[in-house]
Amino acid sequence: MLAGDTPIPRDGGGPVFAEPWQAMVFALVVQLQERGVFTAEEWAQALGAEIREAIAAGGCRDGSDYYERWCDALEHLLIAKGLASHDGVDALAASWVRAAEATPHGTPIRLENDPQRRIG
Repeated sequence: MLAGDTPIPRDGGGPVFAEPWQAMVFALVVQLQERGVFTAEEWAQALGAEIREAIAAGGCRDGSDYYERWCDALEHLLIAKGLASHDGVDALAASWVRAAEATPHGTPIRLENDPQRRIG
């Protein structure tokens, strides 16, 4: 479970998500924490660092980029633990962009739609 003091936008007591991906990254962080990949303290430190860095760089102070900070914190925490690499994350992100560009409007974007995807 997330640390009790982890700030999460709430409405009526439950988390608020403007987009499905926000709920997905939230759930991913909770699952990784429950499985012992990182502790609540490690997560709080990583997320806090990302929020402080974003604010120092002139980022949103209204919280509208909150879940982007979750993504950044998760990425950096997994890299720090040796479970991901900068190159691997960048390559996967580029693959998703190519897949999105190759996917007809109105159909789900799937990684296998990346025309440069290597199979096997």
